[in-house]
Amino acid sequence: MSNSPLVDYICLSPHMESPREAKIDRITIHHMAGDLSVEVCGNIFQNPERRASSNYSVGTDGRVGMYVEEGNRSFCSSSPENDHRAVTIEVANDEFGGEWHVGDVALEKTILLCVDICLRNGIKELVYTGDTTGNLTMHKWFRATACPGPYLGSKFPYIAEEVTRRIREKVEN
Repeated sequence: MSNSPLVDYICLSPHMESPREAKIDRITIHHMAGDLSVEVCGNIFQNPERRASSNYSVGTDGRVGMYVEEGNRSFCSSSPENDHRAVTIEVANDEFGGEWHVGDVALEKTILLCVDICLRNGIKELVYTGDTTGNLTMHKWFRATACPGPYLGSKFPYIAEEVTRRIREKVEN
């Protein structure tokens, strides 16, 4: 199992389970609830009191951080069952509160990262159904939280469609 070549920064978190107990067949996208750099996100995932991590993050500048290798389960969605199946991504917000907006650069890099994850893991399409039956999932479906925030949550249908379109383009070419 490989990791994304899009990674700009690595800070492996001790908060993970090795190895993951299921084949990767989904992606769970979260928001950071702040405009955190990939370095700050990595530092948070080092905190022994937090016991949290994700596989990747995307900063507002489009840089990608890796904290848990894809072969291992992150502690991200409050659901071990989901985290064993999902690659988890934290995305920085460029607005604090309100709609928890995510900038265009971060959104585009998130889409590129999702395409890469899908291609490397044999996921032929990313499907958003609005519940856990799809393979693009939200944190709030596994725990009482507002994550991924209104703005990013509203982009899930677009993300799924765009990722699937790009996967098909790459497979056809």
